[in-house]
Amino acid sequence: MSPSEAPGPSSGGSQDPDDPLPWVVWVEAVADLPETPLPRRATPGSACFDLSCAEDARVESGQVTLVRTGLKFKPPRGFFLEVRPRSGLSTQGVVMVNAPGTIDRDYALEVKVPLTLLFGPPRWIRRGERIAQMRLVEDLPAKFRPGEVRAEGARHGGFGSTGR
Repeated sequence: MSPSEAPGPSSGGSQDPDDPLPWVVWVEAVADLPETPLPRRATPGSACFDLSCAEDARVESGQVTLVRTGLKFKPPRGFFLEVRPRSGLSTQGVVMVNAPGTIDRDYALEVKVPLTLLFGPPRWIRRGERIAQMRLVEDLPAKFRPGEVRAEGARHGGFGSTGR
């Protein structure tokens, strides 16, 4: 079965409603990194799936390093993937610069995570280290129409307008 035919409620598939894992995200390892681990939840209560570093990468202040995951993804029809930073890395000064990152359904290349270092000496991210989190998100259809936009209530201003 091809990824575009993966069963699931929005694809018209005959998915068992009692199956706790009704959606399939197809994953392909890139040719030069065939042993890359699949994303997984760290605990049963985790909201996201951890992405791991596929090969050692050096992260430095003032530079963005595209850290390889070694994986390509195909979410089910009606969904996209969102890549988010890991809080554990941020406490060490390593942050994801394009957060959250969106992996569109029609993106077919390896997912790389853009990391930078806020402080301290350069740091190595080692193969297998968890570098980001991934979440499957429903892609809701919408239309944008021109028209007058009015605030609901008396709120005005912008950044910081709600106070502290």
